[in-house]
Amino acid sequence: MKQDDTTEGAAESTDAFGGLTPAEGLELLRVGELTVQGRLAAASNATLYCTVSDGLRSAACVYKPVAGERPLWDFPDGTLAGREVGAYAVSEALGWGTVPPTVHRDGPFGEGMVQLWVHGDETVDLVALARETDNEALRRMAVFDAVVNNSDRKIGHLLPTASGHLYGCDHGVSFAEEYKLRTVLWQWQGMPLTDDALTRLAALRARLADSADPLRQELDRHLTGPEVFAVRSRVDLLLRHRVHPYPSPDWPAVPWPPV
Repeated sequence: MKQDDTTEGAAESTDAFGGLTPAEGLELLRVGELTVQGRLAAASNATLYCTVSDGLRSAACVYKPVAGERPLWDFPDGTLAGREVGAYAVSEALGWGTVPPTVHRDGPFGEGMVQLWVHGDETVDLVALARETDNEALRRMAVFDAVVNNSDRKIGHLLPTASGHLYGCDHGVSFAEEYKLRTVLWQWQGMPLTDDALTRLAALRARLADSADPLRQELDRHLTGPEVFAVRSRVDLLLRHRVHPYPSPDWPAVPWPPV
């Protein structure tokens, strides 16, 4: 697939969201009316395929109501939707556009996460994509996952678009205090972080330290104090060691099933 070597052009691409830019899609998610079209039966939590419309524009989206979240032993009940919104906030702060536009709002079944549906490039072999070592967009995603402590980066969560941009979805089991990075993207473990990644991580660290920053305020709304502190600590570690992290010996390194 074509790789997006610059994020600025990819960020304004409209092919992923039915002709809308990410900014237009984000506003539509905030103000539009949600209509449920069906349920994604394969998802472990209630995941509803919807349209969102303001009377002039419409788009496909995914709605995950808090009421449909399955309790997990290692995450507080009712917090997965907020973690998805937190992941979007971190993605935007890094400037890589890793996560599709995402909001936390009311819907037909109560409060939940609503995210624009990505119209992906179905010609891409996702298994082959996940193994690539020279794909900068994929490598950026690996750094993003290390920051948010993503414990479920499966191959099926990779969403490449026809324009070459790469999105990722399903970040509800992120931001745990304990190191739980579980991903199919280990091909850069121990390798030096790129200069671009280090620059963006340093800027992210400054924003996380500022309690008045919009990023910090968004994370404070959806995460516990110790979880926000853990985000800063993970960024500190990345900046100190300047390499991609290694798998934990105490936690499965790859999600199951990996696809």
